[in-house]
Amino acid sequence: MLAALFVLAQADSPYVLNIGRSGQMKFAPGAIYSTETGQEATVAEIAQAAAKRGFLYLGEQHATAPHQQLQADLVKALVDAKQPVMVGVEMLTRPTQPGLTDFIAGKGDEASFLTAVDWKTTWGFDYKFYRPLFQTCRDNQVPMVALNVPRTWVRAVGRLGYAGLAAGERKELPSELFLGNKQHRQVFDSLMGGHTMPNGNENVYAAQVLWDEGMADSALKALADRDPKTTTVIVAGAGHIMYGQGINYRITRRTGKRGVNVVMLSSDKPVTCARGIADYVYVSEQPGQ
Repeated sequence: MLAALFVLAQADSPYVLNIGRSGQMKFAPGAIYSTETGQEATVAEIAQAAAKRGFLYLGEQHATAPHQQLQADLVKALVDAKQPVMVGVEMLTRPTQPGLTDFIAGKGDEASFLTAVDWKTTWGFDYKFYRPLFQTCRDNQVPMVALNVPRTWVRAVGRLGYAGLAAGERKELPSELFLGNKQHRQVFDSLMGGHTMPNGNENVYAAQVLWDEGMADSALKALADRDPKTTTVIVAGAGHIMYGQGINYRITRRTGKRGVNVVMLSSDKPVTCARGIADYVYVSEQPGQ
């Protein structure tokens, strides 16, 4: 959940890194913008672009109602376009998949679902924010995937590196935890504000890579048996999506497919971002504005 570390309007902000598409733009609250054209974009436009590329990455600020509503709207737009869709979410870990599958299949009510996946412990943010996305998937029978690896895995790698995982845990992941993406490291270091982390930056960085690699792996495993025309929607914190260097980088590295990236921010005034931060940027107005 590195998105919580973002600081707007600072010169060293992770929003203005020189990665990817050159230049910067100022984004006004209340609209979605294409960083390619500089013009406002629609939900239908984004859905159409995603259907062509096969992957749609939605980087949110957690528990921000307009962001989660946009996610639901984009999924519904894909459904309405008769596009096969699968949605993977950072909010739930792999062991909760049976409870998620049952809920999407229409089994049980919301309360039993939240108990089955231990929502308060697994995620913690109020479910009311995420209800539009989960209900849209349930209403339209859109399969959902619990992307996240168990937090114990991330903590173990944060302490001891990849060697901190048990042999059985490593078997559940790709054989390589690639740490050589310099642009991702640039994003990570910016999000960390240049501070030295406990146990050394390298293990903390390896834990972040595990997080992204694990979620990418979860999505690709779930996608393996689906219609090859399926559009996979990945919902995660913006830190896992921005500049195409997180989950999206891991999936592109394994499939060669570059998806559509959307980064969502929240501000009561215009925000300046690098045009390379995503294909589309949405700035929601802050509550009370």
